[in-house]
Amino acid sequence: MSSDDLSDASVTVVGGGFGGLSSACYLADAGADVTILEKNEQMGGRASTLEVEGFRFDMGPSWYLMPDVFERFFGSFDREPSDYYELEHLDPHYKVFFKDGDEVEIPKEPALAADVFEEYEENGAEKLRGYLDSSERNYELAMNNFIYEDRSRLRNWIDPSVLRAIPLGLQLLGSMEGYVHNRFENDKLRQILQYTLVFLGGSPKNTPALYNLMSHVDFNLGVYYPEGGMTGVADSIAEMARELGVEIRTDVEVTGVRNSGRVLRTTDGEYRADATVCDADYAHFELDVLENHQRTHGEEYWESRTYAPSAFLVYWGVEGDVDELEHHTLVLPTDWDQHFHNIFENPGWPMDPAYYLCVASESDDGIAPDGFSNLFTLVPIASGLEDNEKIRERYKNKILDDMAENTGVDIRDRIVVEEVFTVDDFASRYNSYEGTALGLAHTLTQTAFMRPSHRSSKVERLYYTGSYTDPGIGVPMCLVSGEHTANTVKDEL
Repeated sequence: MSSDDLSDASVTVVGGGFGGLSSACYLADAGADVTILEKNEQMGGRASTLEVEGFRFDMGPSWYLMPDVFERFFGSFDREPSDYYELEHLDPHYKVFFKDGDEVEIPKEPALAADVFEEYEENGAEKLRGYLDSSERNYELAMNNFIYEDRSRLRNWIDPSVLRAIPLGLQLLGSMEGYVHNRFENDKLRQILQYTLVFLGGSPKNTPALYNLMSHVDFNLGVYYPEGGMTGVADSIAEMARELGVEIRTDVEVTGVRNSGRVLRTTDGEYRADATVCDADYAHFELDVLENHQRTHGEEYWESRTYAPSAFLVYWGVEGDVDELEHHTLVLPTDWDQHFHNIFENPGWPMDPAYYLCVASESDDGIAPDGFSNLFTLVPIASGLEDNEKIRERYKNKILDDMAENTGVDIRDRIVVEEVFTVDDFASRYNSYEGTALGLAHTLTQTAFMRPSHRSSKVERLYYTGSYTDPGIGVPMCLVSGEHTANTVKDEL
């Protein structure tokens, strides 16, 4: 059986997030008999949908970034994203309210964004153009040499193309905070260039400067809204997976592994296959599903990791419009250091929070009843925080007050639907370790081959994919992770 022909092989994929869906598609396309077992009632992992009283909310990711990765993914199967969903290029990309009363919109055209920078800093336009040029170079270098190429093992880095890139890489090992501060003087511009680090689960202080490539993603590649939201994207990939022959079973939770990864114990009986790909939360799977002798990493390892934030999410159905807000809106304190300190250094509920507001009904009139708005807020918070109804109620009211004060939007008398989702919900619905919303943060010591491996070192036919593995956090990265894991399975079967 060649690595391009798995017609005699069977694979069970645990978890229907983007990593699991991606692996399933690549393995089925190679001829394998693939079954996905998903714990919840929906596919997409954290890209779930909340439907209540005519409102439909994206519960997880809501930013469609890096369209080139989606095009490459669908192209692997002779398809295009447009075969399944349409994209709207948002303009503006997003709006920012600063808590000193200032506000700014970032337009979709990079040239117009440069004009915005010129308003805040002398030579700001020229500085941004130079910054984006370097960001684009770093993006192309990273994608071609480190993202699309599987370098999840140290030995994979002994390669001429990698060695040529090392001098540049060494320049980018400092923090994003230092890198940006050396190039821009205005604190608001610095924040605009660093807010995307939240998508990587990090802060300006602990994320390597090599991730300045996210500015190319933000300004040059653009921000889009997919038809049906990010859940629509997950549903589209699940549809393509079925077209490729994948069987999908929901409401099936895996409870144990035996026979070198070939047999899974589940709430629906036993499943047998030649290999298992795990897209469930990596730490949960090792600590709660595997037995001690089957674990690559023990409790001490997982306790010592730096985790991406959890999130305090409130989904609101609101009567009337919220015209002051754009599809994507950020509310930022003029000094956000304390908020990040409350996430990574001294965990606690931020008293002056930075947060995100999404009004997807600005772009999609099918997700709210006529005359109503679909609004949710996301506050990054530390994973593992104490979470109870009293805390939730108090913090929800704090955000409502903050939103009214800093954006001019007071919805308290117009709320018709309200659902809170936070730390304990992430832990119970997704089995996420400490209630993290994303997995492992992208710190210097948790990047590339220093992230957990795609292969189990203790269970012969057990493999991992998803945000804990290389290349990391985010929907596009999980799609690539799925490809890397599938290639590993194909090679080793």
